Amino acid sequence: MPDTYLILLFVALFAFALNFLIPAGTYETMVVNERTVVDPSTYQQVTEEPQGMAVFAEGGNIGLLNFAFEGMVSGSKWGASIGVFAFILLTGGAFGLIFASGSVERGLFQVIARNREAGSLYLAILCFMFSAGGAVFGMGEEVIPFTLIVVPLLVAMGYDSITALLVTYVATQVGFATSWMNPFGVSIAQGIADVPLMSGSVPRMILWAIATSFLALFTLRYAQRIRKNPESSLAFKSDAVHRSKRQSLDSLQTMVRGDGWILLLFVAGIAWMIWGVVEREYFLPEIASQFFTMGIVIAIVAIAFGLNGLTANKAAAAFKEGAQQLLPAAMVVAFAKGIVLLLGGDEPSSPSVLNTILNWAGEGLADVSGTVSAWCMLAFQTVFNFFITSGSGQAALTMPIMAPLADVVGVTRQTAVLAFQLGDGFSNVVVPTSAALMGCLGAARLDWGIWIRFALPLMAWLFALASVAVVIAALTGF
Repeated sequence: MPDTYLILLFVALFAFALNFLIPAGTYETMVVNERTVVDPSTYQQVTEEPQGMAVFAEGGNIGLLNFAFEGMVSGSKWGASIGVFAFILLTGGAFGLIFASGSVERGLFQVIARNREAGSLYLAILCFMFSAGGAVFGMGEEVIPFTLIVVPLLVAMGYDSITALLVTYVATQVGFATSWMNPFGVSIAQGIADVPLMSGSVPRMILWAIATSFLALFTLRYAQRIRKNPESSLAFKSDAVHRSKRQSLDSLQTMVRGDGWILLLFVAGIAWMIWGVVEREYFLPEIASQFFTMGIVIAIVAIAFGLNGLTANKAAAAFKEGAQQLLPAAMVVAFAKGIVLLLGGDEPSSPSVLNTILNWAGEGLADVSGTVSAWCMLAFQTVFNFFITSGSGQAALTMPIMAPLADVVGVTRQTAVLAFQLGDGFSNVVVPTSAALMGCLGAARLDWGIWIRFALPLMAWLFALASVAVVIAALTGF
């Protein structure tokens, strides 16, 4: 498989070429339930013919050769590219400080030594915990730090980094897709579609339980196979760094003086973060700052106890090394955002190829009726998520069109919302434009080319599950 950067470069070339094939269009916006959304009746094609795009643009404009830089500096601290970029680097540096003490590794390895045969139970619990995080508060980029913890733990237990990604990142996306209350996905979509918030919760809860149970069983079956034959893992070579770390820590399973304080501070920091997300609606700026603070405090305590011979200079070096390890993942986020900019960006009021594609999809689905139309909505949302991976962003762009379209073709708006959330959530498992996915792959030191070879069959199963759910919803008038 080509390197992740090469794949994104090919996608960027394809997006650049679309500017010479598809004319740009715009929408006007309106306010629905205090949210700015697209007015589907206001689409206008800017020009009769495609306008193309410059190879190299001046004055801060977007061109093919500018897409990497423009992608990196786009957005704000609340998300898009630059916010996620900073979040990944700061979090990586913070965990460099946390791991420099050796306390977390010693604590984890002690747990492994005492509970080595309870691996299946741990995997199932992790699946349901992270899936609940995705369902309840839309856990996304927040899972990256947890991947840093879980990967070495599961590799030490005889599994691989793919298993760790299944129980962390994939679980959050399964929960995100089947949520009954996720504030960044289903809640926004229901508000835009003028469907009562939290309505249809019981069927969605049942779907969440089915999808999460499926993922848990899938993970357990895969994990058992890898434990019996580690070399069969696609990640066997890339996991060498984790296995070598495990071997070097075999003599450190006994905790030393000061480890208890470090672990207590670590648990308290995680609890602080969870409280902030649930009670105070903390997002990237606050969470990154929380991890940074946790890393500094833990480093100070580790220096005071002399853990791992840590000094102030060594702590600074650990911070730089931790950030450096996640720099490739942060750069991929910038590349992915740059691809969206090559298509004109995701602002409905600005001329873009994406707006025209969205309009064509709406017109095409208007000629299809009933159950087939509901499934086509699912397929469209799945494909469109490649370009707009933000759940709230995709809802704001597509639901003003899909909701009235559902009235025309004879399916309920609730079913249209279900098609949106399943198409948006499940496809995040594979799309390289997902900042959360690329961040987790960077934390696991796994290339996207390797991941896609494993994840495509899983994605096929999830899409089949989503298709059955949408068809049943359409047939029963959900």
